[in-house]
Amino acid sequence: MRAWAAPITAADAADGTDTVDRTDTVSKYDAVGGASATGVALSAGQPALPAAPAYGKASIGDVLSSAAAVLGDDSFENVLNLPAAPRICVVLADGLGKALLKQRSAHAPFLRGVMAQDNDGGHPRTLQAAFPSTTVTSLTSLGTGAVPGRHGMVGYDVLDPRQDRVVNLLGNWDAGVDPLQWQPCATVFEKLSASVPCTTVSLPRFADSPMTRAALRGSEFRGATSTHARVEEAAAALAASPRGLVYLYWSELDKAGHAHGADSAQWEHQLEELDAGMKRLAATAPADALILLTADHGMVDVPRSARIDYSVFPELVAGVRHTAGEPRMVHLYLEPGTTEEARGELMAAWLERFGKKAWVLTREQAVAAGYFGEVAHTVSARIGDVLILARESIAFYDLRRVRAQAMEVVGQHGSITKAEREVPLLRIPVTPKKAGAPRKGAKRR
Repeated sequence: MRAWAAPITAADAADGTDTVDRTDTVSKYDAVGGASATGVALSAGQPALPAAPAYGKASIGDVLSSAAAVLGDDSFENVLNLPAAPRICVVLADGLGKALLKQRSAHAPFLRGVMAQDNDGGHPRTLQAAFPSTTVTSLTSLGTGAVPGRHGMVGYDVLDPRQDRVVNLLGNWDAGVDPLQWQPCATVFEKLSASVPCTTVSLPRFADSPMTRAALRGSEFRGATSTHARVEEAAAALAASPRGLVYLYWSELDKAGHAHGADSAQWEHQLEELDAGMKRLAATAPADALILLTADHGMVDVPRSARIDYSVFPELVAGVRHTAGEPRMVHLYLEPGTTEEARGELMAAWLERFGKKAWVLTREQAVAAGYFGEVAHTVSARIGDVLILARESIAFYDLRRVRAQAMEVVGQHGSITKAEREVPLLRIPVTPKKAGAPRKGAKRR
């Protein structure tokens, strides 16, 4: 830890026979307890819930859809008030929380200058990640413009009610899950590409992955392994047509944070690489291009002592059929026929053990709070009957289901704290080119 930089923590946010029906949207527990910022009442003693993501106003799901509106597609609305431009590049830096960028800005002099100068125009400088604040959910909202309750990608792994088993939605898709059926919403690229060239620049292994097909289908894919090559591909894609939308994915920050923590030299090095890459992109992009930098979520470092195997406490898994989600946003799916009284006892057990370290909600409370946006009937059963949202720097594991190595992850996300949900939206100005000067750089892999 550097003497001038304290680590980012979650605190920086801050009738008895009824049975649980996974298609309901109201629960008697909504009427118990104290007030919340969402208007949803919680059980006595719980801290107020943070507000829901600003879907349709200033969320990650509004970026590509606003860009499509700028490029002339009247089926979209420019809710972010982006400026006019014939070519747009959206760069998504996985794991770049707004708080982390501000705190580590000494390692990003180019982006620090952008933040200081980006004061004109009416676009928001801070966006909200989707909920849960995880790549699967936010990238699908980005790609479709839809809320999680509509696109159905409601966690890293979730229950597939049809198969009655937990399925992974990121890099280890279940063979029984068709990405296009699981996520049926049309993407921005599918709608826009008939009139405007759309390009995705990312790691080659993502070219035809189930996650890409679910969330980002419909664009031309250009794969490049190194960050330098990805920047060059993005600049080339922008230059290839007088109008176009380019999406550039940057994975390295998130990878470093998970392995070493956001308060690590490795994370700072990757921030320096991102800073240099954005400077190169600004220097090589066409003069009329609009470059936007944003992220899918932030990150919180969780100490080893606060990574908890909750499966060793019988009262925390009593009546639970499946567990899923992120360690900082756990889905608990109850056995069929579980009574509301039994669900209440399970929630009370979590609150007794962890107190204010986490919010404990019913699915119905989370839906009423607006965390998933409007929830389709087909999606409702994918959401846990009980949700555990980490509030402090803590993470929850079920080691009956996941390998012990999972507890080695340092930087984490998934919950609704400010450090996890707030991400930047930076408009990066293209560097003016000298008349007649050739575009810098030759392609390399």
